[in-house]
Amino acid sequence: MSEGVSLKLSHNMVLLLVFLLLLCAFTTGYCNYLSNPYVVAGFHESCCSQLYNLKDPVLINKQGDALLPEISPAASPQPYLPLLAPSPLEPFTNSTVPKLSGHCTLNFSAAESLMTMTSTDCWAFLAPLLANVMCCPQLDATLVILIGQSSKETDVLALNETLAEHCLSDIEQLLVAQGASDNLKQICSIHPSNLTEASCPVKGVDEFESAVDSSKLLSACEKIDPVKECCEQVCQNAISDAATRIALKASDPLSMGGPNVLPQHSTRINDCKTVVLRWLARKLGQTRAKEVLRGLSNCNVNKVCPLAFPNTKHVAKSCENAIINQTACCTSMESYVSHLQKQSLITNLQALDCATLLGMKLQKSNITTDVYKLCHISLKDFSLQAAGSQESGCLLPSLPSDATFDKSGISFICDLNDNIPAPWPSSPQLPAPSCNKTIRIPALPAAASAQSGLYNEDLKFYQLFASSLILLMLI
Repeated sequence: MSEGVSLKLSHNMVLLLVFLLLLCAFTTGYCNYLSNPYVVAGFHESCCSQLYNLKDPVLINKQGDALLPEISPAASPQPYLPLLAPSPLEPFTNSTVPKLSGHCTLNFSAAESLMTMTSTDCWAFLAPLLANVMCCPQLDATLVILIGQSSKETDVLALNETLAEHCLSDIEQLLVAQGASDNLKQICSIHPSNLTEASCPVKGVDEFESAVDSSKLLSACEKIDPVKECCEQVCQNAISDAATRIALKASDPLSMGGPNVLPQHSTRINDCKTVVLRWLARKLGQTRAKEVLRGLSNCNVNKVCPLAFPNTKHVAKSCENAIINQTACCTSMESYVSHLQKQSLITNLQALDCATLLGMKLQKSNITTDVYKLCHISLKDFSLQAAGSQESGCLLPSLPSDATFDKSGISFICDLNDNIPAPWPSSPQLPAPSCNKTIRIPALPAAASAQSGLYNEDLKFYQLFASSLILLMLI
């Protein structure tokens, strides 16, 4: 990693520099970047010079296993690159003392490292981009662990509504003071009710343990394999069983089982799952509970493509049936994919789902040719583009990962080099479950490469430009 230099500038000075730099950008025709302010590394070239030089990476061996069945891509996965976000500016970090309510009973001091990790994963600049994969799963885990650990003192696995409001406000204040986004409740759809028992009829520890086979639950979930669990669902099934058992306490047993579960019962079971997770966090401790909770959340994260697909009519017009003009077709495809590349950072498994879903949409638009192969579309083309020496899609690992903070900025592991072709679906039907997919992609990198980087006065200047531009766009 390159050596970082702290930038100590007043808020007014930063805004003045932003104005001057934006003026520079506009007058030299460098306005196209404003449409995608959240580029997380490199920043190509500014109006004056290139920001990062990503040559001569330093390789760090890091063994990882592969996720999912059989057919391997033609080439082995290349190393991952940790990406540097714009260097955080000190005036906007810890600039205010958090205003706590004084009424929350959660032990924040005992969870200091957990809170720090959450604030890093939800860093203000990157929270909207890492929300689906990193920020919100970590925030959800933090809320579960805080309440689960506090139950050791209270013997209650939920907060009442009043206490939930105070505690959620305090959590937000503490995270923002460490650099997290001040919009996490909206980004992650968190409400005070997420800290209560909601519709679950059980919240006391004694009542919970009398209704549930706690030894079986703990045995199934005390340690999970984050790859196998997503397919075998050993812990997930144990959680569902426990949640159903405690949900039965307020329901007619005959109406809770079978395929025709009523909506209100389904909601109650889901609310009870949160109570079950808090009990697990009580038993497992912070570190192990975080591993389990993040592993379980990633099973759900990787099942869904988070991208919004625009209308495909322009692609269909150029590519439908017999393609007359290959260049026009691929130009339309590239233009379409460029809209997807401005949305968010996604995992490699999410990219696989996104490629399948888009392929189905294109097939329904009478496109019969494999335009992915024709136009050289790969999985990394579905994620946010990171700019280094050349643009390349940034795919996050499908296993849980966290951002890290140091004096150089915020960094996270990102696969820039994996050129797995996007698979064209065999039919315009719903994709097979991820456990039955036939493409093998890396869950973790076989090796990680760190940017050797240069850090000089020019680099400081453009880091300030990058940080300030993003700040301005967020205000």
